[in-house]
Amino acid sequence: MQELAFNGRTVVVTGAGRGIGRAYALLLASRGAQVAVVDLGAKTDGSGVESGDPAAEVVKEIVDAGGTAIALRADVATEDGARSIVEETVDAFGGLDALINNAGIVRTAPFAEVSREEYQRHLDVHYFGSLWMCKAAWPHLGRSAAGRIVNTVSGAMLGNPLMTHYGSSKGAVFGLTRNLALDGLEAGIRVNAIAPGAGTRMAQASADSLSPEIMEFMRTALLPELVAPVGAFLAHPSCTVTGEVFNAAGGMVNRMAVVNTAGLHDPELTIEKVAAGWDQVMAVDERAQPQVVALPEIPAS
Repeated sequence: MQELAFNGRTVVVTGAGRGIGRAYALLLASRGAQVAVVDLGAKTDGSGVESGDPAAEVVKEIVDAGGTAIALRADVATEDGARSIVEETVDAFGGLDALINNAGIVRTAPFAEVSREEYQRHLDVHYFGSLWMCKAAWPHLGRSAAGRIVNTVSGAMLGNPLMTHYGSSKGAVFGLTRNLALDGLEAGIRVNAIAPGAGTRMAQASADSLSPEIMEFMRTALLPELVAPVGAFLAHPSCTVTGEVFNAAGGMVNRMAVVNTAGLHDPELTIEKVAAGWDQVMAVDERAQPQVVALPEIPAS
């Protein structure tokens, strides 16, 4: 297969100073992309900013390897911060072709112990951070020949111990992804999401919700470099699906599908009929239909 290159394409990657974001930025730059490496240098729980400039460090790696990149240190959780990221990227490179929303925070805690402020902080970074970035990038992506957005969700949105605040904010990103995929059809903007698994400092910060054996496996086998090819493909013009979520961990890639079962239909439905037919409602069999965002049909020439 011909190598998939990004020559002439500009990509913004948020949270790109470490972990999976860094792996995205290095891979994309190695394939010819002009990369805006965005990282505020925040603590893993979002409670403040650490010392150092991880975005600048990644840009140095890219430039030393012969690539092209700029470092941006702005807060995606604010509309002004997101707008400045996009404006500086467009000023530097002349346009924008793809956006990877990777910035995130995490802290584990029992549901009853999470404050309103912490729920808001997770929403601000995950949901609003993705929303503001998408909003700022949208007109530029529409002018691209193949605008692409890659959001970041998590298996925690389906349920994970000690992660109600984190998982529910990622569920909001899933809803954003599906709806933006519909809005992007006419402009040719494809919007998908990735649910990554890697042994990063974010994973370490959520260690209380995982067994020591799983954490050791993540550190040694679930490398960020094995997630990056999936996100990069979703940002490439050759990827034409939209509104989908893909799990990526340790070299494994699969589709996370939302399905409707064949279920039960009875115009004279009663509580008792629901109870009696519950196995039919629950059955995930060959009749179950995945819910997709359908691409518009291209008229035959």
